[in-house]
Amino acid sequence: MSSTAGAPAWGADDAVTHLYAAHYRSLVRLAALLLRDTAAAEEVVQDAFVAMHAAWRRLADPDKALAYLRRSVVNGSRSALRHRSVVERHPPVPPPHAASAEHGAMVALEHAEVMAALRRLPQRQREVLVLRYYADLSEAGIADALDISRGAVKSHASRGMAALRESLEAAS
Repeated sequence: MSSTAGAPAWGADDAVTHLYAAHYRSLVRLAALLLRDTAAAEEVVQDAFVAMHAAWRRLADPDKALAYLRRSVVNGSRSALRHRSVVERHPPVPPPHAASAEHGAMVALEHAEVMAALRRLPQRQREVLVLRYYADLSEAGIADALDISRGAVKSHASRGMAALRESLEAAS
């Protein structure tokens, strides 16, 4: 592919097409030996040809284009290996476990069912259960807040939970 000795001076398209046809496979083999990965080797070689095409006018000696390509392939392989080693040393952190959309919909539906069942309870049972499970109050705290005895808190909580359970089982 000499541009001297009577051969025409080729433009970037013709020169790179000729080089590609003549040397692509050998350059891929070179990169594959360096990278141990044919797909990555093909990418490195393609990048080298793209860079060659872009820099064709700046190439001081077109007769050394193959040497330029080899150097580009070796350098590209080194970069790919460096990148691979960084990725292997710093594996991506898996995202936190996220519930599926179906799970979220089921939770919302269950929440709505529980809220509806809670609204159907008598006022005192509802108050005791809300203070116990939402406000996280102790029996003594609930008794104090509602001005009832601890025994009444236990009784309302027990009856309220039984009614909630019955209502939710009937709904499903």
